[in-house]
Amino acid sequence: MRKLFIFSSVVIVATLTAWSLIWPPAVFSFVIVGPFIVLGIFDLFQKRHSIVRNFPVFGHLRFLMEELRPKIYQYFVESDTDGTPFNRLNRSVIYQRAKKVDDTRPFGTELDVYENGYEWLNHSIAAIDHKKLNEDPRVLVGGPQCKQPYSASVFNISAMSFGSLSENAILALNGGAKLGNFAHNTGEGGLSEHHLQPGGDIFWQIGTGYFSCRHPDGTFDYDAFAQRAVLPQVKMIEIKLSQGAKPGHGGILPAAKVTPEIARIRLVNMGEDVISPPGHTAFGTPLQMMDFIQKLRDLSGGKPVGFKLCVGHKSEFLAICKAMVKTGIYPDFITVDGGEGGTGAAPLEFSNSVGMPLREALAFVYDALTGFDLKKHIRIIASGKVATGFDLVKNFALGADMCNSARGMMFALGCIQALECNMNTCPTGVATQDKSLMKGLVVSDKKVRVANFHKETIASAVQMIGAAGLQHPCDLHRPFIYRRVSANLIQTYSQLFPYIPKRSLLETPHPPSFEVNMAISSPETFVPDYSKISQVDITGNSVIAN
Repeated sequence: MRKLFIFSSVVIVATLTAWSLIWPPAVFSFVIVGPFIVLGIFDLFQKRHSIVRNFPVFGHLRFLMEELRPKIYQYFVESDTDGTPFNRLNRSVIYQRAKKVDDTRPFGTELDVYENGYEWLNHSIAAIDHKKLNEDPRVLVGGPQCKQPYSASVFNISAMSFGSLSENAILALNGGAKLGNFAHNTGEGGLSEHHLQPGGDIFWQIGTGYFSCRHPDGTFDYDAFAQRAVLPQVKMIEIKLSQGAKPGHGGILPAAKVTPEIARIRLVNMGEDVISPPGHTAFGTPLQMMDFIQKLRDLSGGKPVGFKLCVGHKSEFLAICKAMVKTGIYPDFITVDGGEGGTGAAPLEFSNSVGMPLREALAFVYDALTGFDLKKHIRIIASGKVATGFDLVKNFALGADMCNSARGMMFALGCIQALECNMNTCPTGVATQDKSLMKGLVVSDKKVRVANFHKETIASAVQMIGAAGLQHPCDLHRPFIYRRVSANLIQTYSQLFPYIPKRSLLETPHPPSFEVNMAISSPETFVPDYSKISQVDITGNSVIAN
């Protein structure tokens, strides 16, 4: 587009000049065309707006639409792929915080407080001035077997791979992490020089494709892993079991986005779609998974190692917990990805209809770890449409120690949700390998916006925590959050997601909500043993065989 604009401008100026020499009154055409050419030249070299940098003159139509029809724009342009607004206000708040623009609103709440699903935080008469609180709350990640625990921000960049995102996007994200003293998850696409060059802290994610640490046949290469895992910027290792966008499916990178550089980093072939297997080949049982975790921890020099999953069969997660108890090997953290999460390419049915939503999954994982008395060793990270301070607060209340954001960070980069992530034609240069489009994303400007968004979002959460009369995110619990369930029924998170007693899964009888899944799960296999369910009673509930 940049080359086309320059070429077109030269042609237009040359044509008008020749015409004016033949017919002098034509010189007035410069009065009409000239300002657009000047504007286009300015657009080409300005650094604040990717869309007009890539699409000079025409890119301004987007901002004109915002000004003329803000509500229509928010609904149709700032909506999810299924037409449901990603909380119509959230994106504008992200943009404002990234640009450090005042994000306050007049005339009270813009949400319907009587609509089912409306949620709020109970405040305290004894509120605490947020200026007296820690503006950068942190969490120490590292269990009893970890030799290099990491002091993490409570809000970090979620997994997005180089390949899915452009080189400039990765540089800006990691540069923002460096500026703001938080961490950047690589995604499963491998550890590249673009992740390392800015100097920000790294969570290295290893998916089923084992990119950057694989043999030619796709199996795990322990030597290649060890070489990269000991790099000082790599602070934590995350094994990806599944992700919210397409759980049970495996990652997808279309062939159009596989450049020679990406093929080199991922150790894959060019000209082919890069599709990760749906499951791991390095381990096949919960017990083997614990051994794999310990081996990676040893090879990394004792850094925190954990895993990420979108919860599916509850019995499988309970089998993993049983394997922890049996082996005495504990992951240092668990990332819970909600089925509503995801920023890249995925089949529509998987995005919409596979995987447990974040709230239910987060509560279940916290309760399971508490029931096995494992939570004391393990930090929980929540991921899935986390974009505001209230999103952080809700997840903390359900049991998360930290949160990751992908979508919010993309918006801070300038993403306008053009929905062309899988086509290599992203107009803002965020999700493309097209060099001409990538130039629109100026790293020096966007890394500051990423850091701003991180800082302002945490500040918002800290203010809400202070308003509730609390000191730290760890002080939040389920009774603090209320949800309108129906027109005349309001419940707290503790009523919607009742706690189970500590150690209750190590004793019998188990809490009723866990009884069936505890019976059919085993540390020796991920496959549930349904033979232990003898029948189904008249209410539809399974009954355990004697």
